Amino acid sequence: MLQAARLVRTALFVLALAIMLGHASGVLPLRFVTQLDLAIDDARLRAGMPNTRDPRIVIVDIDEASLARIGRWPWPRARIAALAEELFARQRAALVGFDMVFAEPDDDARLAAALTGRAAVLGFYLTAGDGAARVGVLPAPAFDAAALQGSPVAFSRWSGFAANVAPLAAAAPAAGFFNALPDADGNVRSLPLIAQLDGRHYESLALAMLRRYAGTPAVRPVLPPGGDGLVGVALQQGAQQLFVPVDARGAVRVPYRGAGGPRGGSFDYLPAADLLDGRVPAAALTGKLVLVGSSAPGVFDLRSTPVSEVYPGVEVHANLLSGLLDGRGVVVPDWARGFELLQLLVVAALLALALPRLSAAAGIAATLGLAAALMALNLWLYQARGLALPIASVLLLTALVYAITAGWGYVVEGRTRRSLTRLFGTYVPPELVRQMARDPQRYTMQAENRVLSVMFCDMRNFTRVSEAMPPEELRVLVNRFFSTMTVAIREHRGTLDKYIGDAIMAFWGAPVEDGEHAQHAVQAALAMAERLRGLNDELLGRGLPQIGLGIGINTGLVCVGDMGSDIRRSYTVMGDAVNLASRIEALTRFYGVDVLVGESTCVAVGGALRFVEVDRVRVKGKERAVTLFTPLSSAHAGAHRIDEEMRLWQLALASYRQQDAPQALASLEALRTGFESSALSGLYRQLGERLGQWSSSPPPPGWDGTHTFDSK
Repeated sequence: MLQAARLVRTALFVLALAIMLGHASGVLPLRFVTQLDLAIDDARLRAGMPNTRDPRIVIVDIDEASLARIGRWPWPRARIAALAEELFARQRAALVGFDMVFAEPDDDARLAAALTGRAAVLGFYLTAGDGAARVGVLPAPAFDAAALQGSPVAFSRWSGFAANVAPLAAAAPAAGFFNALPDADGNVRSLPLIAQLDGRHYESLALAMLRRYAGTPAVRPVLPPGGDGLVGVALQQGAQQLFVPVDARGAVRVPYRGAGGPRGGSFDYLPAADLLDGRVPAAALTGKLVLVGSSAPGVFDLRSTPVSEVYPGVEVHANLLSGLLDGRGVVVPDWARGFELLQLLVVAALLALALPRLSAAAGIAATLGLAAALMALNLWLYQARGLALPIASVLLLTALVYAITAGWGYVVEGRTRRSLTRLFGTYVPPELVRQMARDPQRYTMQAENRVLSVMFCDMRNFTRVSEAMPPEELRVLVNRFFSTMTVAIREHRGTLDKYIGDAIMAFWGAPVEDGEHAQHAVQAALAMAERLRGLNDELLGRGLPQIGLGIGINTGLVCVGDMGSDIRRSYTVMGDAVNLASRIEALTRFYGVDVLVGESTCVAVGGALRFVEVDRVRVKGKERAVTLFTPLSSAHAGAHRIDEEMRLWQLALASYRQQDAPQALASLEALRTGFESSALSGLYRQLGERLGQWSSSPPPPGWDGTHTFDSK
């Protein structure tokens, strides 16, 4: 069932990733994801708008009041000529751009005279579709197809146009188109900077005004190194160059300054009627860049933009011109799609690796942190580098992956984790249970063979203590002993197996694998012996006999898992290594030490702790001899003259095995006199007693230095 649930989760994850990759690659575009990206883009735009007035640009507005005073649109050419004369002659404007087209003949001579030799830029618009008309005279193209060197560029393509009549086109040869590129929701976020018609490439009204204002520098397309497409256009004049980045369509995002209209505060608006009536002081527009357009609804030049649903079209061009003058603007780079695909793959990999290993709270924090990091990076690229990159798909993927992982974890893994806690909560330290819960499928009760370290701990002097205490106090003492010892076991990553009368059985290395299980077991034994001293101080203060303990540890291959009968089962260990650990524990009383470990445990610990060789023994039921060791506590290992004590003991032990009783006894005498308070004094005494028995019962012929125990 768990495997099937995992497959379902993986399938949902792959499906979510595939859907987002399909959208990002353009194979399966999702409208709602596109709309979300547009909404995010609008929010970024509004958050970064300066909301200040640009004093360089003035909009001459053919507004409702002007139409009421002068007459309905279109005005006679003579009226436009009078307005042009006012702007150039009396107001001394530096440049005048017309967000309108004069495609029908009229009294063109007067307007042509007003424009001749003046810094004027006319407007025109491009059309598309079968049978699109071609009216008027187009300006000279910004550059021809040859400048692209064969590089394919997805310019907006047009098949027709409505341009100015020939006399006006000759009088003011500079002109730019004022087409917009509304998005699917109808909002104008981008304007084409360059458009293609019949293999020729024309500039927009804002770009034409910038070039005319800058002295008509040449326009040069900038191609990516070694690749197809277009990354920008460069305005080249002598050694000076201005680079304007564009997207794959040759368009740029409009860098809106703020709210639009006469009361928007981004640009000064002057009613056209006020200029025609002479109500504006002379030279008020000296050095200004003027755009002539209309905010009147009846002229039909109102746009829907991210800033406002009703925005004057002339101000859209004013915003673009302002951004071009400042070198300020945002563009969708040609590598945006590749970046989106890469971002999706990286985020999917991070979430797939991290979320299954985290708790619910940590998963939420990680998901929110990742989303915040993605948004911060996206915003930084937008504000500092002028790059408008998609982010909706990766945010949606992040949310979907978290929902899939969290839902799967709640429904399936949550149940598994709760079961795991019930099964192992009484055996295993809480921190190990939490570690197991991160990947519950790895841990089962199924039996398996594994190399572990097994401990038996027995309470000594229990009979004397029980005779001196009432039953209730004895119960409290036993519980206190078990609790104290169990805490030490758990603090060192041990698994409690069972309580056996007044004894404790524990093991290390399962269910959670532990590469240092032998070291942790020995460290737990030393901690248990140290904590017993505190318990004995309490008994001594109450006038009661003290208790002791004996701990035996062995490392080896055992069978660990769920074992028992149909009535009662438990997670335990079985095997020859377990039986040997029990035998070793029983020998602690004989040697007078608290802790004994087998040779395999000593080897597994290595140099992390210091051990003293105790004896080579053969226990009941075992043919093979086992070398026993006892670990030194940190206090004993750092004691004064510890090296001398160990040298004398090794000499005594070697002499004993060589049956050199005089030398062995001499070494033991030096130990008894020089180290009488040593924690190993019982060990020295025991060897001395054994040597004393040789006079009446010497070792048999062929003895190899191994002491044999015939009883358990």
